[in-house]
Amino acid sequence: MPTPFRYAALAAAWLLILAVAPVASRAQDGPPGMPSARPAPIPSQMARLLPVLGRDGMVSSQEGRATRVGLDILQRGGNAVDAAVAVHFALAVTLPQAGNLGGGGFMLIHRAGTDRERSETIAVDYRETAPAKATRDMFLLPSGEPDPAKSRDTGLSVGVPGSVAGMAFALERYGSGRFTLAQLIEPAERLAREGFVVEDDLARSIRASGRLGRHEASRAVFYPNGEPVAAGETLVQRDLAGTLAAIMKEGPRAFYEGPVAEKIAAAVKAAGGIMAPSDLAAYRPLLRQPVRGRYRGHEIVTMPPPSSGGVHLIQILNILEGYDLAGLGAGSAAAYHLMAEAMKPAYADRAAWLGDPDRVKVPVSGLTSKAYAAKLRAAIDPDRARPAGEVAAGDPLPYESAETTHFSIVDRDGNATSTTTTLNFSYGLGLVAAGTGVLLNNEMDDFAAKAGAVNAYGLVGGEPNTVAPGARPLSSMTPTFLFRDGKLVLVTGSPGGSRIITTVLQVILGVVDFGQNLAEAVTAPRIHHQWRPDALLVETGLSPDTLSLLRAWGHKVVVGRTSGSANSVAVTEEGLAGAADPRQRGTAAEGR
Repeated sequence: MPTPFRYAALAAAWLLILAVAPVASRAQDGPPGMPSARPAPIPSQMARLLPVLGRDGMVSSQEGRATRVGLDILQRGGNAVDAAVAVHFALAVTLPQAGNLGGGGFMLIHRAGTDRERSETIAVDYRETAPAKATRDMFLLPSGEPDPAKSRDTGLSVGVPGSVAGMAFALERYGSGRFTLAQLIEPAERLAREGFVVEDDLARSIRASGRLGRHEASRAVFYPNGEPVAAGETLVQRDLAGTLAAIMKEGPRAFYEGPVAEKIAAAVKAAGGIMAPSDLAAYRPLLRQPVRGRYRGHEIVTMPPPSSGGVHLIQILNILEGYDLAGLGAGSAAAYHLMAEAMKPAYADRAAWLGDPDRVKVPVSGLTSKAYAAKLRAAIDPDRARPAGEVAAGDPLPYESAETTHFSIVDRDGNATSTTTTLNFSYGLGLVAAGTGVLLNNEMDDFAAKAGAVNAYGLVGGEPNTVAPGARPLSSMTPTFLFRDGKLVLVTGSPGGSRIITTVLQVILGVVDFGQNLAEAVTAPRIHHQWRPDALLVETGLSPDTLSLLRAWGHKVVVGRTSGSANSVAVTEEGLAGAADPRQRGTAAEGR
């Protein structure tokens, strides 16, 4: 094993790297082959290594205006759910790459205990669903092979949106009661109606997205003068403001029934899709029981299927618990090697076992079993990387006991939300439903076109995740809470497609194993291995010696794009600490 890096040396080296190396500016990590915005350096790097502090509330999101909208709700007496709803709608306006009305996601809610009530944690599933006319072979060519264009670039790719229903559901059940849905949407409606000044990152993202330019209704919004909206110009979204105003007046029914629903269905049909107004009217968000695990004295509470994120986060942590990562050192080749080897079997199991739990049996308790993890750990060689062909899905059954954005919020009473929402690709299908301002998702690509096929992120899909009417496609979104002795200590999550799970994993390892403060854990360079393709993706920032050792052990190292945007909040003895991920421009953590 190599001599581990000393912590101070790692921090200093990473600070130097950040000071001189450009970091990709993307509001959502798209799949391989998608255009990325021009890299840009991050200002004030020294400050980025220290979290933002506060005592009475903290919001960390991927866009500064939305962060301030959420913080204002907390200052006016709202709870974490109130603030999350306001942030979600604001992001639909100010972060159109990923914030959305036309997509879906997951919200994890922690309700702090009182003298009268025990604390509880709830998972809200507002993932998109397949239309009623969806069929198992809808994305196959006559030859029986997948046709990626159908699942990514046509109306067939659009799942029934869940975001509006999900936010209304969360507010009705878990809001403070101090705010109506209309009051929480009002900041977003005003931003859409009056417009806001476009900054460099959004302007570059719009210019880089060829998807928006394909559709007349999208060009009308984002190409107002025949050219992509430029930095310094004002982006006005009048149709979106009208849709938000309708929801303010009539509630979520205004989105799922009547003129808005009819326009969405018509846009999907015109693009070759099969969605009907009745699909929108039938949509319902669901309550789920979170997945729970333990890691080095901490309780992990995270998202259950149809997210694969929580299950495999806990599975990887269980494998790594058998190693002294702290002794190996943050940033050491040995620590990265063990992380990568623990990731591989988890992603192999994802392909074999995960799907919509309302349609297939997912062996959650087996996959998250400590005994199963011990079996997987025994197959890891500390001195050699296993090729993907040597790693296959395991059998968890004997262990059975029976483009995207993320934001984290904690309020003054200790209530918290961890929310991840997506359109899939950056701007989803790139299609605005004419007359609504709503960008539509292309989330149906997250289904497996057939068993063994890969999606745009290179993830292998299995039989449990094939297309079915009303089914929810598998996701990697991993909103997560970390508790110690029953007390909340961390709220985290990330966008990033297949890399979401490993991004959240490494934030937790930074805090728990390596003793990093939240800003350091969020900023530290990350790695990712998803079994297939057989490549170890690493961010810029690892030392040449570390890369050489990893290659010597057999890893196919690829230095490439940044990974995720883990906007997080920690609860410390000094108060609340927020960290906005510097990998994306425009992120902001603000407290009071």
